[in-house]
Amino acid sequence: MNLTSVPDEIHTGRLHLRSWRQSDAARLLPVLEANVDHLGGWIPDHVATPAPLYQLELRLAGFAEDFEAARSWRYAMLSPGEEEILGEVDLFPRSTDGRVELASADRAEIGYWLRSDFTGRGLATEAAQAMLDVATALPGMNRVEIHCDPRNSASAAIPGRLGFRLGTDTAPAPAGMVWVLDLPLRNACSSEMAFPRVRG
Repeated sequence: MNLTSVPDEIHTGRLHLRSWRQSDAARLLPVLEANVDHLGGWIPDHVATPAPLYQLELRLAGFAEDFEAARSWRYAMLSPGEEEILGEVDLFPRSTDGRVELASADRAEIGYWLRSDFTGRGLATEAAQAMLDVATALPGMNRVEIHCDPRNSASAAIPGRLGFRLGTDTAPAPAGMVWVLDLPLRNACSSEMAFPRVRG
């Protein structure tokens, strides 16, 4: 498997996930503006903070460059026909030193956020499951992690639904909790694997 062959589009039962495009900025801006209180404090400012349109375009262009270079994979979480931006789901290569280049990674981290008017429907869990499927197909990965703030009960409930266990590691503040799922040893030895449940 080519290390950069993570799919740029994934379809689940209720979601269309795809890499961010600079042209998404105009639709993303009102979503961020409407969810400042909902997202504030839970996810990094450089992801959640509304910005002038040209700055948001540059932000999304940077996300797209990182995706192409396999530094991180940030997906827009969209309704099936792309009518609405619902949030974001991410996959990051990691090691014990934190987020690293893919070649140095032995694990992956899943992240996600969902706009307030679409919470409570299991959509973030569905998106996180799709990232877990992708992480499982990456060679060299021996575990997947989800870092979250224990005060965010809705977010902290998702890893348990996906079979993660609460690890003994502690993430830097404000995350606090590190949930882990060990992957089969065969992934660490496999050089070519198919992505399960991925279409696009």
